[in-house]
Amino acid sequence: MDKKPVLLVVDDDPQVLSAIDRDLRQEFRPDYRVVRAGSGAEGLEVIRQLKARAEPLALVLSDQRMPDMEGVQLLEQARTLFPEAKRVLLTAYADTEAAIRAINDARLDYYLMKPWDPPQHLLYPTLHDLLSAWQAQHRPRFRGVRLLGFQWSPLSHELKDFLAAYMVAYQWLDFESNPEAEALLSSLNLTPSELPVAVFEDGSALAQPTRAQVAEKLGLALKALQALYDVVVVGAGPSGLAAAVYGASEGLKTLLIERQNPGGQAGTSSRIENYLGFPTGLSGTELAHRAWTQAVRLGAEFLTPQEVTQLCVQDEYKVLTLGDGSEIRTRAVVLTTGVSYRQLEVPGMQQLTGAGVYYGAARTEARSCAQQDVYVVGGGNSAGQAAMYLATYARQVFIVIRGASLAASMSAYLIEQIGRTPNIELLPFTEITEVQGQDHLESVVLRNSQTRQSQQCPARAVFVFIGAKPSTEWVCDVLLCDGKGYVLTGRDLVSDPRYATKWKKQREPYALETCVPGVFAAGDSRAGAMARVASAVGEGSMAIKFVHQYLDE
Repeated sequence: MDKKPVLLVVDDDPQVLSAIDRDLRQEFRPDYRVVRAGSGAEGLEVIRQLKARAEPLALVLSDQRMPDMEGVQLLEQARTLFPEAKRVLLTAYADTEAAIRAINDARLDYYLMKPWDPPQHLLYPTLHDLLSAWQAQHRPRFRGVRLLGFQWSPLSHELKDFLAAYMVAYQWLDFESNPEAEALLSSLNLTPSELPVAVFEDGSALAQPTRAQVAEKLGLALKALQALYDVVVVGAGPSGLAAAVYGASEGLKTLLIERQNPGGQAGTSSRIENYLGFPTGLSGTELAHRAWTQAVRLGAEFLTPQEVTQLCVQDEYKVLTLGDGSEIRTRAVVLTTGVSYRQLEVPGMQQLTGAGVYYGAARTEARSCAQQDVYVVGGGNSAGQAAMYLATYARQVFIVIRGASLAASMSAYLIEQIGRTPNIELLPFTEITEVQGQDHLESVVLRNSQTRQSQQCPARAVFVFIGAKPSTEWVCDVLLCDGKGYVLTGRDLVSDPRYATKWKKQREPYALETCVPGVFAAGDSRAGAMARVASAVGEGSMAIKFVHQYLDE
């Protein structure tokens, strides 16, 4: 529930302060919270705290003559932090000239004389008028995390992406274009060199935070609660989330570990329209969030952002080492590490990643592309969904592909939607050979493979969706992988020449089992998997059936 707006009274005379405090509470307590301060410095500190906690300040009523700071000075400083708050000076008869001057110079709203008896005639009518005017223009505060930063800062982008992926309501305040950002930063006693800054609902702030620090503040778990698990699922894409849902629902002690954001590549998709049971489609973030909520409700534990760096086997138990050095013991493992987008290896890409060049992340940055030109690189469904989403905001969306058309790599329903969208243009036989800009992307160099001609074009953003590589580097020394790094399982494993020396059990491996008994692979990082959300979900749930069979041995 939002706290009531604050009426702040400041006076260094304790008797006067008690009297005005008493009178204000008597009249305004049902709708406002009265806060008192015994000096200008104390009053200013209260104002700063209210700003940091995003609590509304409706009115400041301050005495003029105070030893550390005059009332007019305090009210001027209050105006920089809360421009809409009403500012009233409390003066003795001798100070009326200063008060009238302040109305003109410091833009005070009013001055009141001491004493104000009876308040029903000399205090309340004026304050009611001022508060009515304040209420008319007051907009209730944003509830949630506020993120201050620079639009072109890679760390700002990473934090926006992280919060969006976990469906955390946040407000983005661009320091260069939003005056509120500067005022809020000042109230926190921080400088622009410390941006980005995350400000939480309780008023606390973190400067240049890591994702782990933000996760901790949001209440996400970073440490395992159990000494031993029945199954640990590594990776929270559709496959891993399905495994966690089925593992937990079937009574297994289940832990799910994710190093980045839930949903994997599907989680970055702005709209999935071919997933069974959702006729109007849904975003990848929404699908991931529903599945995550379901898994946790059924009893699964969830660690994020945590990376598994090593897998080893000790006496039938599997030991997973995490990035922070801690270890987790489990009877079985389901690897659903998925894939990551391949890097576009052209000049300028590395310097501008996160500052106009993005891998996935169309939903996070779409609004900042309003009425500008953007480029989507790739011809798969993820690229098509991103292009459709970006077209709502951008002036023009260009899809850059090396081939002649999208038919070979994109679903027909998406090709049809793109064809009907006037501000999406397909650039066939084209590739980006360079991205250019000082501290952020300004232009791209396009080359047509048929005409051999190159041209430089202005660009606000480039979104890259060019195929994938499996996220299995950390496990290929323990498991058998194919030449591209995909994990071999089941029949593919049996037909590999290395199988005989690796597999030591009497039985053949189960369909999704790797060369280490009790370690299973599902989803996009498994050799032979289909890159579809539905098949990934199917494999994740199948893996739990085989986990049961393995544990029954």
